[in-house]
Amino acid sequence: MTSRKWIVGGVVLALVGVIVSCCGLAAGTFSARGYVERSYARSVVDDIGSDAEGYRSDLPPRQVAQQLTRTFSPADQYTVGDRYYLRYGDDSVVILPIAAGSLILLERMTTAYPRYRSVVGNSWNWQRGSTIRGGGPGTGK
Repeated sequence: MTSRKWIVGGVVLALVGVIVSCCGLAAGTFSARGYVERSYARSVVDDIGSDAEGYRSDLPPRQVAQQLTRTFSPADQYTVGDRYYLRYGDDSVVILPIAAGSLILLERMTTAYPRYRSVVGNSWNWQRGSTIRGGGPGTGK
């Protein structure tokens, strides 16, 4: 009877391990970055050096932004006309109009914020090296 308990316990432990592994693998694809990579056509000619990856869509920028923000709510967003600037944690997604639809630029915040700071200002609420604790009187006390 004791060996049966060990076998059942081992099978349960193995199943838990498989479930945890699958969830971990799937979590990498459940992000705004993964969504853009899966949903839109890669356009290497639109890359900005090694900083931003270009993607294209036949849809206008507004529809692309709606699809993305319905699926993944951005931490911050800023819109200027038909240009959409979305911040997702460490990533940014910038959606720009082109004649054939939209250009989607996927970029890490470390390079995107300096690039678009003059457009988004403080609306992205991100600064390199920022902390939860603000400055002002009493800082460091």
